[in-house]
Amino acid sequence: MHFSEIIGQEHLKNHLIKSADAGRIPHAQLFIGAEGTGTLPMAIAYAQHILCKNPDTSSDYDQSCVLKFNSLSHPDLHFVYPTVTTSTVKTKPKSVDYLLEWRDFLKQNLYGSLFDWLNFLEAGNKQGEIRVDDAQEIVKLLALKSFEGGYKIMIIWMADKMNISASNKLLKLLEEPTDKTLFILIAENEEDILQTILSRCQILHFNALDENSIAEKLYNDFNIEQRDAKKIAHHAQGNFNKALKLINADGEELIFEEWFVEWVRAAFRAKGNASAINDLLLWSEKIAALGRETQKKFLDFCIEMFRQALLLNYQTTSLVYMEPKVAKFKLENFAPFVNGNNIDAIFTELSDAIYHIERNGNAKIILTDLSIKLTRLIHKK
Repeated sequence: MHFSEIIGQEHLKNHLIKSADAGRIPHAQLFIGAEGTGTLPMAIAYAQHILCKNPDTSSDYDQSCVLKFNSLSHPDLHFVYPTVTTSTVKTKPKSVDYLLEWRDFLKQNLYGSLFDWLNFLEAGNKQGEIRVDDAQEIVKLLALKSFEGGYKIMIIWMADKMNISASNKLLKLLEEPTDKTLFILIAENEEDILQTILSRCQILHFNALDENSIAEKLYNDFNIEQRDAKKIAHHAQGNFNKALKLINADGEELIFEEWFVEWVRAAFRAKGNASAINDLLLWSEKIAALGRETQKKFLDFCIEMFRQALLLNYQTTSLVYMEPKVAKFKLENFAPFVNGNNIDAIFTELSDAIYHIERNGNAKIILTDLSIKLTRLIHKK
């Protein structure tokens, strides 16, 4: 992975290249960025720049080193990522147990999300986590000398999914790293990382990708017409992973739209109609049967749908990018029901539902409670 292959983030590329070439390489760095902003590709490109010795633009680039990076098999490059138990790994899952699957996943899409990774593993209702067994593996790996005499680089993807035991075990290594050891932690939610770890890392924040960069990539690499590429880039909202899914008509967003429309229609019917409550209960049961990661991602989608409706209600149409495809559902007809009197409460209830689902609450009860509250809130004028 070359820096030139990464979409946008030019200021971060320049910073990392200049600091590495000058020999100023902090032993622990934390890349903070939302899904699809390129944190993982940037980490791999940075690791390649360090381990392959020569600048990215040099004709003397170490080709044998590049080949190892192309297959993600360089002996001094290590990965840790959230895992779950599966039919093949029934207890104490570790990153090394899924190394082949991890390489296959990254070859498909370096901008993939945690949701995509867990679907790739067929995780079902399980939530990915980085456990203390992974931290012990990190300690063992980094205690050894590097294979090629240079840096040993450990990329920890979704470091905000480390549990407390793993975080505490990692602390000592971050405080007293072995010589020529580089940690690159990648996370989406900075607040979910222990403050003691944050204080030991140099933090780089990744902005959402600009629309022009996404559109150019789609046009050049995916043969998307310029007009369509710009439309997709606008809809993607700085998330290249979302842009890739929008290319395919069978993307997750359409099914999320269908669930959302079914939900709000049932909520409308339920006002003053006790029999319609049954529709909300059936909807709650259906969503509760999904995996927890799917439930959380869907509720995030709901938050964005309500936000888009609010923007449309207050005439800020330039910021509205969603175009629901569900039959007979128009965002402009729904927008008047989302206003300043109910939006805060709606956001609070959705955020609370995500919080409780993430902590293994009973999804059916959580979603039923949310649905009944939505019935009241959506009619609030």
